[in-house]
Amino acid sequence: AQEKSAQKEKLDANEFATGISKDSIQLLDVRSPGEYASGHLKGSLLANWNDKAEFERRTSYLDKNKPLYVYCLSGGRSAAAADKFRKNGFAQVYELKGGINAWKQASLPVEGMINEKQMTIEEFDVAIKSSSLVLVDFGAEWCPPCKKMEPAIKAITEKNAGKLTLVKVDGGRDLDLLKKYNVEALPVLLIFKDGKQVWRKDGIADEKEITEQLQ
Repeated sequence: AQEKSAQKEKLDANEFATGISKDSIQLLDVRSPGEYASGHLKGSLLANWNDKAEFERRTSYLDKNKPLYVYCLSGGRSAAAADKFRKNGFAQVYELKGGINAWKQASLPVEGMINEKQMTIEEFDVAIKSSSLVLVDFGAEWCPPCKKMEPAIKAITEKNAGKLTLVKVDGGRDLDLLKKYNVEALPVLLIFKDGKQVWRKDGIADEKEITEQLQ
């Protein structure tokens, strides 16, 4: 096979696994400490992309001449971090396409994972039919935009008490649901009326936008 001029930078889970099994590579998890504690790749270093000071400090110790493998939850943060490393003169930077979620779906080993029971699709289906109006929030404790949206979700739930049911899906745990609804980046909001999905928003929505969709 002829050499590709540009090295392949985004690797699927199995390619990434092969890459990190080699000697003298560097493996970096750019998620938050909480995410890291819930399961990570063996031998990975941690530098939280969302904590700029920590990220700069920790990554200043990396070797620009050794291959660097970067991953996050679903691929967003690692893409941004990898871009920064390339601009800063790292010669070989590889990303895990789909993040640790894709790694888990490929049944590859994770260290230090707390086996929290994930919400099943059946449980979710029961939840969205439990009320005529349901707001589904795909989010996570450690996701900055989710945190930003939290007060709006809380206000809406309180104002619509008795008629609106809120179903929270954990973006780090409920992998079957993320897969079913093609959720690749958090947050994602869905509204179900009488068990049918009527609205979807990928990314942040404010209280006004969500309230309009609930009418």
